[in-house]
Amino acid sequence: MTEPRKPIVEMPLRVRYHECDGQGIVFNANYLAYVDMAMFEVEKALFGSHQEALARGVDVVVAESNLRYRAPCRYDDELVVAVYLDHLGTTSLIIDFEITRGGDLCTEVKTRYVFVDPKTLKKAAPPASVREVYAALLPAQPD
Repeated sequence: MTEPRKPIVEMPLRVRYHECDGQGIVFNANYLAYVDMAMFEVEKALFGSHQEALARGVDVVVAESNLRYRAPCRYDDELVVAVYLDHLGTTSLIIDFEITRGGDLCTEVKTRYVFVDPKTLKKAAPPASVREVYAALLPAQPD
């Protein structure tokens, strides 16, 4: 039996009025803002802060995001953004986000991040110490 995935972080948030469109539903681009906020929470959980991650010689930039909307979210909804490491490559990682309301899945986001040197912003493999932190979060592979 496979263990359920354990999130790196679960970030609660409440939908604010200005995040909704004329139909009263969260405007689609705001879901990317939610996952961006959650990635800063990941850095906090793993390294203490975004600044500390930078001090370790690592930063990430978004290379690709894919969103799947399952159910609409509306003003004042209480959501949770759960963050999971899906893949760790040499110079990139893939993060899965699940946005839920009351335990029901509303939105799935898969984002590929590329590691960059914080000074040059050029693609670079992360330092070994950073890679080890992320590698420890990879889901166990079945035998």
